[in-house]
Amino acid sequence: MDQAAFVRRNTVIAAPPLVSEIRLHLAAEVTPIWQATEESLARDGLPPPFWAFAWAGGQALARYLLDRPETVAGRDVLDFGSGSGLVAIAAAKAGAASVHAAEIDPFAAAAIAANAALNNVEIGMIGGNLLDGDCGGWPVVTAGDICYEQPMAERAIAWLRRQAVRGASVLLGDPGRAYLPKSGLRERARYEVPTSRELEDRECRECVVWEVLPG
Repeated sequence: MDQAAFVRRNTVIAAPPLVSEIRLHLAAEVTPIWQATEESLARDGLPPPFWAFAWAGGQALARYLLDRPETVAGRDVLDFGSGSGLVAIAAAKAGAASVHAAEIDPFAAAAIAANAALNNVEIGMIGGNLLDGDCGGWPVVTAGDICYEQPMAERAIAWLRRQAVRGASVLLGDPGRAYLPKSGLRERARYEVPTSRELEDRECRECVVWEVLPG
């Protein structure tokens, strides 16, 4: 399947409500995009189309980077579990020296490439599963809205803490997901993010940008 064509065919270009400076290929409705990927999900074991939505935690983190460009300006940034690439694009627009998006879903990689082109920024791709290794070396590591599933959240937070131990500034955007750690976090900022009841259980979520502290 041509992933780039699939992204274009099943999305519209729109700006997330909290980050109007950035345009993305986003699903206009939830059900059709999920149905459209079911065949590929079953055949190839791909994750659901999380890349087709601007999740609340990612919007908060992107807003934070745009409002405080000194956080990433002139620094190399890794955006973990990048999804649509929203946070990665915000980092690039805020003046990061380089930005790489880590994503294992090839449809997400296609969406990130399309979204980077829409916003006239360069985003490098890392397609391997970083959680299986012990690589590091990025001065800034970002992650938006990754604590929605327990096994994933536990592994990801452990990996993010290892990056903090190495000296990275590690930032996590979260709207109060169930598997957010109860400790080892320092609040950086708080935002009210408009959301859709198709995706969330309310029309607005309070999101926090956290600094992940070393483990």
